[in-house]
Amino acid sequence: MSYNPSYCSILALALGPFFTPNVRDPQRVPKTITQLYSYYIYNILKNHSREIENPRDMLLRVGQMAFRGVSEKKIVLTDGDLINYNLQPSQFLSGFLMELLEREDSARNVVYTFPHLTIQEFVAAVAQFLNPHPGDILKFLTGAHNTTDGRFEVFLRFVAGLSNPKTARGLEEFLGPFPHQTTCRVIDWVKEEVIRQINISAGEDDTRNLLNTLHYLFESQNTGLARGTLGSVEKLSFSEMPLSPIDCGILSHVIGFCDTIKHLCFWNCRIQFEGIQRLGSGLHKCQELRLGSNDLGDSGVKLVSAALRNPECKIQKLRLNDVGLTGSGAEDLASTLSANRTLTELNLSVNKLEDSGVKLVSAALRNPECKIQKLWLWKVGLTDSGAEDLVSALSTNQSLTELDLRLNSLTDRSVPALRRLILSVQSLAYIELWRNHFSETREMELRSLQEVRPGLTVNL
Repeated sequence: MSYNPSYCSILALALGPFFTPNVRDPQRVPKTITQLYSYYIYNILKNHSREIENPRDMLLRVGQMAFRGVSEKKIVLTDGDLINYNLQPSQFLSGFLMELLEREDSARNVVYTFPHLTIQEFVAAVAQFLNPHPGDILKFLTGAHNTTDGRFEVFLRFVAGLSNPKTARGLEEFLGPFPHQTTCRVIDWVKEEVIRQINISAGEDDTRNLLNTLHYLFESQNTGLARGTLGSVEKLSFSEMPLSPIDCGILSHVIGFCDTIKHLCFWNCRIQFEGIQRLGSGLHKCQELRLGSNDLGDSGVKLVSAALRNPECKIQKLRLNDVGLTGSGAEDLASTLSANRTLTELNLSVNKLEDSGVKLVSAALRNPECKIQKLWLWKVGLTDSGAEDLVSALSTNQSLTELDLRLNSLTDRSVPALRRLILSVQSLAYIELWRNHFSETREMELRSLQEVRPGLTVNL
């Protein structure tokens, strides 16, 4: 954001007054984009409102024009658009609109645009919130939310954010009070929409709508509303939904209000280090955490390990398959596994652990208090040498019920060790060895162990 000139000017105008030599008020640093743009518009009004008699009326007309532009995906405005809303170029209006020269054949016309689309969306939201007919707001909210092309996503976040009295307070100095009836209706709408989206069946569109409604909830900064809608939530799944770091920050805030969360699924959400960094503070609260197929890397997995070390950690099932974990990065995770007492299922498949990483994990599994029952280590670069360390560690473990070692580089040399494992760990009920490099004779030997151990399945 900071490399975008438009955002730089917005940030400078919005935040500058709070960090001057004479005024340093970090408590007023905006927490939401609605608060940021409220400060931005506040400073425009403070510097230019004296030039007009009725800034509220002027802003309503600018906002109505902006809303029509958002509705029609129109960002370039003409003199005709200004005339339709009884507006004319002025120093006040120049705080909102930029003049651009446009060539058309031999003529040169002046056209107008907001400095950034988000300013157009914010002004549109303010105008709808200040609509003298409060009953209309529900029509706008419902219609905008049902639009599937995303044009109203940020607009709706702004409307939800303006329902917070603290966010609107500065603007009220110039625009008058924000209607209490409208505030109540917006809060009720957000509440109903969040509850509806959480309970709906999860398809791609449903997941996008749920994420949007959680953004509305965050923008409202309404603690009571958040606790009332999220306190009893047990499952949040965003599987295959690309999540930006901002989305992850919103979800971290949301998870904080979930008292009974059991299942968090972020499989294949394109989360990287910055995203998991923002999510990290609440991950320990759930019982099942799915983070597979994200590019977390060693540094990201280290943050997940921190969640496992949290004294209040409840994680029982952890999926870290295909997250870019390497053997050198496994040390911190292995150290965590030695101390964790909640984990019963662990998936580290499709990572480049190789023998060195598996050895570190194996050392953690030696702990007699280790509770892991299901361990997935398929396609991790395990060889015969690493298998010896793994078997040695697991041979004293009597909680293990399932072990997946498929798609590794095990050969006949590993068979004696695997035989010892199968015969010594009486709790083991299933072992997956498909697509390794055993001879037919050795495969038959491994299968024959099923006769010795009734109830055991050896899959090759």
